[in-house]
Amino acid sequence: MTDRPVSTYRLQISEDFPLDAAAGVTGYVAELGASWAYLSPLLAATRGSNHGYDVVDHGRIDPDRGGAEGLVRFAAAARAAGLGILVDIVPNHVGVAVPRQNPWWWEVLRLGRKTRHAAAFDIDWAAGGGRLLLPLLGASPDEVVANGELVVDTTPAADAPDGVLRYFEHELPLAPGTAALADDLPALLGAQNYELRFWQDQNTDLTYRRFFAVSELAGIRVERPEVFAESHREILRWIREGLADGLRVDHPDGLVDPGAYLEQLADATGRAYTLVEKILEPGEALPAWWRTDGTTGYDALAELDRLFVDAEGVAALDRLDARLRAETGLPDALPWHDLIHDTKRMIADTLLAAEVRRLVRTLPHGIVHADDALAELLACFPVYRSYLPEGREHLRAAFAEARRRRPDLATAFTALEPLLNDPRLEVAQRFPQVSGAVMAKGVEDTAFYRFTRLGTLTEVGADPSLPALSVEEFHDAQRARLAAWPHSMTTLSTHDTKRSEDVRARLSVLSEIPERWAEVLAELRDVATTGHGPLDALIWQAAVGAWPLPSDRLLAYATKAAREAAERTTWQHPDAEFEEGLAAIARSVEGDAAPILDRFVAEIVDAGRSNSLSAKLLQLTGPGVPDVYQGTELWDLSLVDPDNRRPVDYGELEQLLDVEGSRPRLVQRCLAADVHAPANPGSGYEPLESDSEFLVAFERTVPAASVVRRQIAEAGRLVEAAGRQVSKLVKRAQGGEQTDAPTPAEADATPLAVAVIGVRAASRALRTGALADAHVSLPAGEWRHAFTGERLTITDAPVAFGDLGDHEFGHVHVLVQEKR
Repeated sequence: MTDRPVSTYRLQISEDFPLDAAAGVTGYVAELGASWAYLSPLLAATRGSNHGYDVVDHGRIDPDRGGAEGLVRFAAAARAAGLGILVDIVPNHVGVAVPRQNPWWWEVLRLGRKTRHAAAFDIDWAAGGGRLLLPLLGASPDEVVANGELVVDTTPAADAPDGVLRYFEHELPLAPGTAALADDLPALLGAQNYELRFWQDQNTDLTYRRFFAVSELAGIRVERPEVFAESHREILRWIREGLADGLRVDHPDGLVDPGAYLEQLADATGRAYTLVEKILEPGEALPAWWRTDGTTGYDALAELDRLFVDAEGVAALDRLDARLRAETGLPDALPWHDLIHDTKRMIADTLLAAEVRRLVRTLPHGIVHADDALAELLACFPVYRSYLPEGREHLRAAFAEARRRRPDLATAFTALEPLLNDPRLEVAQRFPQVSGAVMAKGVEDTAFYRFTRLGTLTEVGADPSLPALSVEEFHDAQRARLAAWPHSMTTLSTHDTKRSEDVRARLSVLSEIPERWAEVLAELRDVATTGHGPLDALIWQAAVGAWPLPSDRLLAYATKAAREAAERTTWQHPDAEFEEGLAAIARSVEGDAAPILDRFVAEIVDAGRSNSLSAKLLQLTGPGVPDVYQGTELWDLSLVDPDNRRPVDYGELEQLLDVEGSRPRLVQRCLAADVHAPANPGSGYEPLESDSEFLVAFERTVPAASVVRRQIAEAGRLVEAAGRQVSKLVKRAQGGEQTDAPTPAEADATPLAVAVIGVRAASRALRTGALADAHVSLPAGEWRHAFTGERLTITDAPVAFGDLGDHEFGHVHVLVQEKR
């Protein structure tokens, strides 16, 4: 029986916060109430990497992160604290930014396509004439040679018997027998198994699959049995030796067949708890046949965010955006779906043109205008990808939309349609891999920075064309999660979110006061502007949402936002003159803009905090497995990475657990309530009626036996860590023969209930005093307030919101029913 978490706590493991440091906070994580620790990638990564997604060696844990011994010590500490362990893994790609650190890549560069590890990489050798194209030069090869920028060093080394070739910080191995050509540089370059190219050629001529548009992350072919075995041997050891209990799979959409990969992984791990980082579009379901416990929670994040957005206010923000465009000489805004079509098409034609060209090369026969037609289909694809033979409806939708937009390509579409629907063909297998990359770069990394009305709406996994959810729609989404994926993760902040949960919660208030925001934005733009109205709105929202913040943090955000939007400046071709406007805004937050920001944030901070607390409460107690991203149990006003990966002061957090009124206390009390019923996925979720538009309330019914089961499971882990002396007891407590596990009579006992009540539209609710007249219907019985300990006797009559009591956490309540 798979062991699954009740809740998790994400820890970013790095050189600055290695496994031994993480071991030191396991007691705190357990005291907070999380049942599992959730670790970022551990395998050896490019030195200096602060995230670990650029794995360079699958055979060992990163020594800078603590190494194998560090994981043993962390696991011992986690078990002693009663914690399970979930670890992030990266099956899709490896880091190749520093070739010598990656033994597989170094071997391919030195020995070419015939080496054993060449098959591990997804390289189109034919397109490169039998050589691997490396676009890393600052100019054309002839120019680089003429400038004397290449240095040949024939000193033998164990991993480079013929020496190396150096180009500034880049170091590459020389092929066997080529050191003799050291005095003839053109001949030496022509004899290598790689071909050096101008860096911009990566957009059009790259011959290996990569992660999105990041050429420093090369895709591997984990679908090959030998590659799976070698890249997962160390990971499977963690599961086998009890160093990890579950896995989080990064970017499954990059794989040729994610479903088959998950089958193989489940078989190899004995069906360990597994989550997938899958971004679902509205209305899209996680493939039911995947052997996974669910997603990493971006779908839940989008639902929770939209509960606190005022749809009518968003319409007013649309009008503000139109005025900003007119004032700064920009064309009218496109509808969302036209905007993302155009940004996706731009990506397919520029940053990912090499991937489109490879699709053309894989066609079984020539098709006139195939490149144009494939790029258009990628721009029209409605979700990240299909999983043939499933998902043909998405292909049909893409072809229909492409034909509508480009009738001139009708002949090409007719020729392509049967090919892209045939999963036996290479082009049909590769197209979904490319469609996911085009969606990610075109939408998350481009359109989200152009659609600037309200930052809350442009978060990973969100669709700004659906700005708000009603309370009824929110309840429907929670019941659907409980029915289909009860062990799926829910989250509000991650290492990849573009704004922390508290920033988004504060920005949601703007949808309730759009006219006031327009006034303040005008004041701020009078202080400093880029001359691009919508971008100004985005940057000043960042300042409001994260206030107070220093200029360097805002400048880092503004630079990334402007370059990702790719309207006036880009990563590959930055416009220094335009970016001076970004710097002016950043400088102003430590000058003339500061009093304006102080005054306005003071107006909205209470409503923003109410939104934050309600969202946190609903996430921690709702269906699924709630994750707390490191440090977000406290107020966290972070922007996009790397801002959201700053160090966490765990000493402060531990002290705050003892402070009444602190936010970590709220998180602790919510996680302490056994509302997720890990031993009983059928635990209930029922909306509670209210006469107020401002209240969001539901009831979770939890069999009393689940409390006992959780205590036994945690006790079992403690004893197992000390000597594994009660493994049989743990198995029996999870459903085998009867020992100290709950009896059938206990399991059928009258359920406990947990009632959860949050507040939405907080600005208006607080401003009008409407909560004083609000009521909620609770089942009759004896209830205890989880925050205050106060006991309430509830009759069949609706309860006045004010009668639920005052406490340090404001307008949110969790009530535990002790007796019916």
